[in-house]
Amino acid sequence: MIDKVNDLAGPGIGNYEDVARSLPRDYIPLLETRERMAALFSIKQQIEQELCRSLNLQMVQVPLIVDRESGVNDYLDRDGSRTPVEFPCGLGLDRPITAQVVQAATKWKRMALAQFQCAPGEGICTDMKAVRKDYFLDHDHSAYVDQWDWELAITPEQRNLDYLKETVSKIWGVIYRAGKSAQTCYPALDDPRYPDFPKQLEFIHAEELLARYPDLPRKERETRYLQEVAQAIFIIGIG
Repeated sequence: MIDKVNDLAGPGIGNYEDVARSLPRDYIPLLETRERMAALFSIKQQIEQELCRSLNLQMVQVPLIVDRESGVNDYLDRDGSRTPVEFPCGLGLDRPITAQVVQAATKWKRMALAQFQCAPGEGICTDMKAVRKDYFLDHDHSAYVDQWDWELAITPEQRNLDYLKETVSKIWGVIYRAGKSAQTCYPALDDPRYPDFPKQLEFIHAEELLARYPDLPRKERETRYLQEVAQAIFIIGIG
């Protein structure tokens, strides 16, 4: 059996030769450049609006840079090896500010819930931009990050598996509807060479995946389950 600690801690692909082999060599975009950009912004807008409606969130702006002394930035690891981009700023200041480019909004989101006075059942959503210079670059990870971050205030009683599944199902519903809408607005995206958006989302625990495929690395376990059992899954117990 693969060493469990190292397996869960490591990336899906560990060298750039494997990255090169995993990327398709015959990929051709289904939409031309300008239409692709129109589709991108249309889909992003739909997902943002539906996320806010489904989870009772408000769109807010997240900082791109923070003061190092604030402690708001996230180092993404436990040993401090993934350090943020850092630079002095503040022309004319006797003591320049040491600014950092945000790596993740994890800490900031918790503070933002209080800043925006979110009561239980209320939350925030933001289109977060970040730079992660110490990331291994593969088909999943880039040095530049553009992702949605959201945070919802909940009660202690809601910290349970049923509430998690209910919330995840709402999010998947947003993604599914956005996918189908994109196919309607841009018919070229409804290509028989690619699988359709699965409506059903299945939940599985990371320990169940490990028990089912004990001799496979983490990423390969996930891929194999998607190929053999379910087309869309949410894995519990990896965060």
